[in-house]
Amino acid sequence: MSPARRGSAGPRRSKAATEAILEAAEAVLAETGYAGFTIEQVARRAGAGKPTIYRWWSGKPALLVEIYARQPFDMSETNTGCLEHDLAAALRKLITFWRDTPAGEALTALLVEAQQDPAALETLRAFLAERSFPVAELFARAARRGELVADFDGAAGLDLVNGYVWARLLTRRLDDDAASLAAAARLIARGCLRS
Repeated sequence: MSPARRGSAGPRRSKAATEAILEAAEAVLAETGYAGFTIEQVARRAGAGKPTIYRWWSGKPALLVEIYARQPFDMSETNTGCLEHDLAAALRKLITFWRDTPAGEALTALLVEAQQDPAALETLRAFLAERSFPVAELFARAARRGELVADFDGAAGLDLVNGYVWARLLTRRLDDDAASLAAAARLIARGCLRS
């Protein structure tokens, strides 16, 4: 049975309609994955019109970003006193976050979409620029502790972490394999630390 159709929405977002659309988008993404995720499916599930969705989000990439951003991500307890252990704790939290919330499917879909659509790529780049802080803070703490090499390149450090976790995300290896995550953290940290 289809949900009751919501009334036409103006340019200002209705909180109830926004929540219904985002919940519908999360459900469609969970059920169909990237291949079946369409604005039409989301609109039907939410009982909203496609024009409303396109008025509030520029397209699938913007909707995927909002699905991701609305998931609570806790980076507490990652300040262990050394970069290697900070990274291991952060990798475990990130893998768990992607596995246990809609964020993993949303980011996977956005990464795939960005390979085909320049606008999606621009959306992804802007989103990542805003979301890099939690991992960047690990390196900033290590720098304050005097752990990092003098010529440490923060962008390269973030790329190393992102490359590792995205490979796991895109190949669906989101199990909490503490030993493997610790080994990756050790390898990444060794390239950043003073000898």
